[in-house]
Amino acid sequence: MNAFIPSTPQALAEQVVSLCESHPTVAVVALDGADCARPVELAELIATAAQARQRPSAVVSLHDYVRPASLRLEFGHEDPLSYRTMWFDYDALDREVVTAARTRRTWLPQLWDEAADRSPRSSRRPVHDRTVIVVAGPMLLGRGLDFDVIVRLNMSEAALRRHTPSAQLWTVEALLEHQGSVTHQGSATHQGSVTDRIDLDVRYDHPARPAVRSY
Repeated sequence: MNAFIPSTPQALAEQVVSLCESHPTVAVVALDGADCARPVELAELIATAAQARQRPSAVVSLHDYVRPASLRLEFGHEDPLSYRTMWFDYDALDREVVTAARTRRTWLPQLWDEAADRSPRSSRRPVHDRTVIVVAGPMLLGRGLDFDVIVRLNMSEAALRRHTPSAQLWTVEALLEHQGSVTHQGSATHQGSVTDRIDLDVRYDHPARPAVRSY
């Protein structure tokens, strides 16, 4: 098995874009990471690196694909099971971004405004040749989403608790449970797990000093 190699956020972004070269028309990238890992910030670096290689790019935050508050908060504001299973609309993300980018050559940047709890009435955007779309957010793996490149930002329980704001510490339980339910090709599976192909596994306890293992 490949070893973890010390890296930097910029070098990691370049490595992701290099993987996208295997998908010369459209590449949809999953950047799976807890909110405290700030995956959207890394996604922006990836998008910038893609643009430098003359590839149009865009970033989709999973928090723009939350379900309405009446659904995601049905069992309270701090229910770990709801956070893991009901909070985000992964089916809509598949329909409006992952699949649509390839089949309809359009994508929807935002389905729901989480703060205002209403539709943002976003317009669909065209997908150009060689477009790279980076989807960033928690618990993307194990959802049956057909990403072209998958990057997992791994944080230990100690790091999750250290970096997560106190008001969101209740989400850590859900993140750990989901992490335990998803394995990847090259790892031993266990009963009840979902296997996902991962291209880059990243140790991210210290985001400024990631360590990367490729498969």
